[in-house]
Amino acid sequence: MVRVVFGVLGPTVAAVDGGGALALKGPRHRAVLARLIVARRRVVPVARLVEDLWADPPPGAVGAVQTFVGALRRVLEPERPPRAPARLLVTDGPGYALRTGPDTVDAWRFETALASAAGLPAPKALATLEEALGWWRGPAYAEFADEDWSRGERARLAELRLQAVERRAEAHLALGRPADAVPDLDAHLTDHPWREDAWRLLALALYRQHRQGDALAVLRRAREVLVNQLGVDPGPHLRHLESDILTQTPALDLHPAEPPQHTPAPPAPNRPGPPLPPRGARNRAPGPDTPAPTTSPPPLPPRGARNRALTPNKPPPNNPPPPPTPPDLWTRAAKAYNRTVAKGTRARLESTVGLIRNLAVTGGEGLAEARHHRTAAITAAEEFADPELTARVIGAYDVPAIWTRADDPAAAQQIVAVAERTLAALPTGPHDTARCRLLATVALETRGAAGPRGPEAAREAEALARRLDDPALLAFALNGRFMQSFTQAGLAPQRDAIGAELVELAVRHGLVTYEVLGHLVRLQARAALADFAAADTHAATVDRLAERHELPLVGVFTEWYGALRLSATGQPARAETACRAAAARLDGAGMPGLERGLLPLALLCLRLTHGLPPDPDPRADWGPHRPWAEPFTLIAEGRHTEARTALRALPEPPHDLLYEAYSALEAEAALRLDDRTVLERARTRLRPAAAELAGAGSGLLTLGPVERYLAD
Repeated sequence: MVRVVFGVLGPTVAAVDGGGALALKGPRHRAVLARLIVARRRVVPVARLVEDLWADPPPGAVGAVQTFVGALRRVLEPERPPRAPARLLVTDGPGYALRTGPDTVDAWRFETALASAAGLPAPKALATLEEALGWWRGPAYAEFADEDWSRGERARLAELRLQAVERRAEAHLALGRPADAVPDLDAHLTDHPWREDAWRLLALALYRQHRQGDALAVLRRAREVLVNQLGVDPGPHLRHLESDILTQTPALDLHPAEPPQHTPAPPAPNRPGPPLPPRGARNRAPGPDTPAPTTSPPPLPPRGARNRALTPNKPPPNNPPPPPTPPDLWTRAAKAYNRTVAKGTRARLESTVGLIRNLAVTGGEGLAEARHHRTAAITAAEEFADPELTARVIGAYDVPAIWTRADDPAAAQQIVAVAERTLAALPTGPHDTARCRLLATVALETRGAAGPRGPEAAREAEALARRLDDPALLAFALNGRFMQSFTQAGLAPQRDAIGAELVELAVRHGLVTYEVLGHLVRLQARAALADFAAADTHAATVDRLAERHELPLVGVFTEWYGALRLSATGQPARAETACRAAAARLDGAGMPGLERGLLPLALLCLRLTHGLPPDPDPRADWGPHRPWAEPFTLIAEGRHTEARTALRALPEPPHDLLYEAYSALEAEAALRLDDRTVLERARTRLRPAAAELAGAGSGLLTLGPVERYLAD
């Protein structure tokens, strides 16, 4: 298979890896390609493409987009047989996605290289940065500079390029090659004179060439530029550097071959102490391969003192220093927090839970890490023997949940046990908010379990949240109610109402993650009711929200919905391809409760829906779905007696999103085995869902109309 690579660090291009450029057609063809690259493998709905391509869309704009996509597919996959599904520029639900590898787009490779350079020894870092900067052929997405959809990505990549230039200069300095750093920094500052770190590096490079006068002149020029153009005074790093150049501080003369064992001197009176090292050296413990950092010098005395400041006889400024750049902000804030908040304190524990909550929505790795750290935080909170603190730590993790099976059942049981103990221990008084969060947590963590406690906790939490009139609290409680709305088949209309309230509440109060949850709930419910026009709208909306707010896991669910949609509309071959692609995306998504066994289950349902031989793979990892697949495996092997035994041993389906799917599988197996007892049992379970598509409420798969099974 030909491997295609893409370039957006300059004009948008596509080429065969190791070969020549591909002949993209007109500007709108390139615009579609660039727009899909900006989306980073996520789906871009056709309606959104139309909005982005035309300020005033003409009649037939949707058809034009489809034509552009068809032409791009022919260029990108020339060897694809006619009518074979595309593997690179794919149709997915309501739109298109470019499913290319992370190393095939120069902008993505640039980001990876820049991140990896921060942890490399100076020689390797320099080589990595030189190569990465060489990939730039002009401004990113050059021909789309005026498009709204490219503006944010162009600005982000431009900032990363500036950082790379400055990190390359840091590497030159760390290797004792200041002369190599000066020309690039001079040119860099001509176009970007507000970059204080670049001024600092240029002055330091000149000083290390024994050009003290030139270094001081650079610092004076920096002050003039910053004051005249931005109206701000130089920050502390520039002021500190000037002071150390004037006093010829030994710390400025670093020798990479013999890194000094430098211990900073205690700060002088009225001086805040040693500054941060350059960005490339932060958070790296010194080692045998780590070059000595180019340290920023101690602070200046007040500018009016001893006629040695940049502007003598001027009183000290009242202006605060400019804020750190975004790449530095996290590091500085974390260091300040570690310095000022004592370890083992309640404040640190509660802050940690807030961080864990944010980590959970960053992607698969973040979600897995958040689960692990969450249980550790709850255990630590309970050790304080303070039920109010424990309630806050448990309740702060109000991460929206859409899948009705726990990813870690043992951890879920542990959390419920601590929540119940905390509810019992909370003193009487004004603790309704804490009680509501604990009850909502119980409702969420008992998802899919039979028994009255989960629904009871959900009802209590919702009642408390409505009485307290707290929008965020009500959204959390409604999530718990959604998780407990699977006590029988046929409750899709009830869940649709929950989703509608979540969307309305979230939009009114700016609760973005709950807005996403509400649309996903409605997508599932409308799919169950075979209202695919509405489900498509919710899928498009949720993809747009996910792209805007960087919520990568959302696309997992909309991609599976696209496969369901293809099956429900009579396209089994395309649906199977889409299922396999969606399953591949689950790899590393951090959702084992969803992932395990889903692909073989979806393929079994697909084949049964379209009258194909079930052909279940007995060696597949069916996960929790095995009991409902086992009868079909035994039937395929001609072991009908054992199949009847397995069928009659089936438990009641879990109270979750697969309730109707399991019931339909039970009915289908009973039909094939002519088992009237099980048929009657399945009919009783399915009858309330007579107007639904079996399994479609999961948003993942379907076995066709429930009415068909009732009639059979």
